[in-house]
Amino acid sequence: MNVVANILVGIVALIHLYIVVLEMFLWTTPRARASFGTTEEFAEETKTLAANQGLYNGFLAAALIWGLIATGSTAWQFKIFGLACVIVAGLYGTATASKKIFFVQVVPGTLALIAVLLAG
Repeated sequence: MNVVANILVGIVALIHLYIVVLEMFLWTTPRARASFGTTEEFAEETKTLAANQGLYNGFLAAALIWGLIATGSTAWQFKIFGLACVIVAGLYGTATASKKIFFVQVVPGTLALIAVLLAG
């Protein structure tokens, strides 16, 4: 079960690394604009805010990656902390920005959290 939990944690970390790249480096590109449903003008006006948001997603990914490479109880604590943060951020994003965030962030985070707790 620990292998499954680590795979799910890794997937959630990769999702957030992808979001980091989109928000920090590709925000004004057609790909990122399509992903987030923004116009070219909006993307240009908000690229600094998006980069800041991307940085926060990087912190979420970092906590999960730390949990994957750490050992013992430290690994478990970082996984739980990182996944809880992912879920809370995803719920807030779902309520305030886009319902799509629920499926991209909350569902994978919750599945990973359940797997980590069961592997516990």
